[in-house]
Amino acid sequence: VRSKQADDEEIMQSTDNRLHRISYHEVVDIGDGGAVDGNCRRCNMTSPVVGNCEITSVSCCTKLVFTVIVAQHYRIMTVCGNMRRFQVVGRKAATDENPNPEAYRMIIFATNAVIAKSKFWYYLHQFRKMKKTTGEILDCVELVETKDRTVKTYGIWLRYDSRSGTHNMYREFRDTTLCGAVTQLYDEMAGRHRTRPRSLQIIRTAVLKTADIKRPNPMQYAKRNVKFPLPHRVESAKRGQKALSDRTFTTVRPTTYFG
Repeated sequence: VRSKQADDEEIMQSTDNRLHRISYHEVVDIGDGGAVDGNCRRCNMTSPVVGNCEITSVSCCTKLVFTVIVAQHYRIMTVCGNMRRFQVVGRKAATDENPNPEAYRMIIFATNAVIAKSKFWYYLHQFRKMKKTTGEILDCVELVETKDRTVKTYGIWLRYDSRSGTHNMYREFRDTTLCGAVTQLYDEMAGRHRTRPRSLQIIRTAVLKTADIKRPNPMQYAKRNVKFPLPHRVESAKRGQKALSDRTFTTVRPTTYFG
């Protein structure tokens, strides 16, 4: 059991690491998003824990309040799920000297609009002297493809940072939408090259014709007489055909493999 004087001396000696070394509060885990009060184990002081929080650590006895909140909403800031295509338009904030600044437009792939805006300022800050605090977002809309019923071959030019350096790469994917092809890209780059999502930048995308396909995997599906084997079939009635079995219920497990 440590005394209050020992705790105060330790705080005065190490002010940088005091948050990690001194914690008088229990770890609170609330998954329902409600509000829970955490009581200090020494002075019985109550501190509110609000929102979708998992951890709160407060040193209340020394009048130094530090709260570490790990919100469940932070999990959205990862590249998980399907990618979406956003068009973000932004500019530098208008002033009296320049009431109508030049606007910039970017097509960005992200899982939600919040990450798309963050990427917009990240890339724009590399080319122009502006950032989120000195600029404004004019428009952020999601671009949805209308022809998503046919399979197309997409070519993607990208740049990524590995452990040894920066590399350029070209890849091809078959999908019904461009967002689906970009989702495959992030999954494959993470599996084959251990590429972090933050280290990957998409330079250009294009819908390829049959003559422009270079990779062998999409090339095998570009033939006119391509056929797909059906090794597993279900004995059921189809349109204009009779079922292979007349029995509705049976005690025998069905066989779907016919060689």
